[in-house]
Amino acid sequence: MKRLNITDPTRRKLMLAGLSTAVTSMLSAWSRGSCRYVSAAEDSRSVDRQATIALLERIFQSNDSGVMKLVKDAYLQCIVEKIHPPDSPLERNWIAPGGGYLAQWLWDTTFVVDLLSILPGQKEVIRGVFQNYWDFQQRWNAVKPTFMHGMIANFIAPFDGNQWFPGKHWETFPAFSQAPLLAWGIERVYRRNKDIELVRQGLQPLEAFHDWYWRERDVTGCGLIGVGSYSGDVQHARFETYDHEVDLDGLNLTTDPRRKAGPENGAWYGDILIPANTAYLLLSELSLGRMAEMAGNLDMARRRRKRYSAGVDAMRAHMWSEKHGCFLAVQRDAMAQIDSPTVGSFVPLMAKVPTADQAAKMAQALGSPAWATSLPIPTVATTNSKFQSGTFWRGDTWPAPSFQVATGLMSYGLVSSANRIADLWVANAIKTGISERYDSLSGAPLGVSGLGMSATIVTMMIDRLTGKYQLRCTPPS
Repeated sequence: MKRLNITDPTRRKLMLAGLSTAVTSMLSAWSRGSCRYVSAAEDSRSVDRQATIALLERIFQSNDSGVMKLVKDAYLQCIVEKIHPPDSPLERNWIAPGGGYLAQWLWDTTFVVDLLSILPGQKEVIRGVFQNYWDFQQRWNAVKPTFMHGMIANFIAPFDGNQWFPGKHWETFPAFSQAPLLAWGIERVYRRNKDIELVRQGLQPLEAFHDWYWRERDVTGCGLIGVGSYSGDVQHARFETYDHEVDLDGLNLTTDPRRKAGPENGAWYGDILIPANTAYLLLSELSLGRMAEMAGNLDMARRRRKRYSAGVDAMRAHMWSEKHGCFLAVQRDAMAQIDSPTVGSFVPLMAKVPTADQAAKMAQALGSPAWATSLPIPTVATTNSKFQSGTFWRGDTWPAPSFQVATGLMSYGLVSSANRIADLWVANAIKTGISERYDSLSGAPLGVSGLGMSATIVTMMIDRLTGKYQLRCTPPS
């Protein structure tokens, strides 16, 4: 019998087409709730599972069997399993992180749809996922005063959700947002699947969301972003970023200094401005500006670039620390730096905030004993008195921020620094599996196994941030 030559372009294209059809049908059934997907950890002979694995083996190639197993685990556990059928008020497919997190979050979802967009036939699913955000924004605007308009909540939960994330209370909880990465996420999807309709549908709600952020999280107009919550709960405000990061330990909520105190000006606004959310918003301003230009909206593109430039200037002027070689949080009213760098202090690399000289110093800092843990990047420096290697956002380490920092380093040509971080992550995941977060000293997995956004460990290889671990990605046309 003649052996099948899968390297032949024509044969390979036909095989991919057949597998693509099978997997698209399976994902469609899953998103309608008519089939249950099986995790990689389970011993299943499911035809659907095997079709997905076969497709992944055609799209991704590596000589390292550990890498290929990691890719399959990431897609089976972190991507496909996380797609849910419509459940009011989520009128379209939605994506949950996993574990008890039964809702659609902002930043978690962007990392998942980025990888989902590599698979064939997912444009409508992804459009629906983002439409859930635009639908929420319209519902919110309809019942809230004008100054609150444009917000998109930290998460959107089904009305019949669990006790921790009760969607039926959406008007009062969550009354806060999250890291503003939606525009960046849409641009990532566009770069992979060229869905210009997704871009067009998102332009206006994204600009409204960004304008809300500048209006309600930069209440002194200095160009830097803080946190807050219309509930008046300080911990709710912290949930807008890394939940328990040490530079927000002294956070207080105040009224908006621009307005008189009253029913429409409560103690909702944080008095600490942080580098992470500022950089995330600037990163998304870059994305929104580029997408607006692609769609022919040049006025919007100019507005977003102006915001970006002002924010970069403000970060360099007020947040840069020569002492620590990174960006620090500052007290909003005194503009005094808070001497507790976190992993968020390095996120500005991804938004192209630092100068080339500053970026080099950031790489040097990341290579120092304070930050170069066995599994980098710890959420706070090991030299900080509050550092605990396994504690939530106070010394542990997370895949997504590490991916973002490595991406930023690579964008400045700091290849060896990016490779070191990404290679350590892949090696540890091959050994211990995919989890929500990890002990930064031992590399032990912590939190929810197979959390959606932790698939960014695979994204590191797809984006060629690794040096040792090579993965080729050839999506079907």
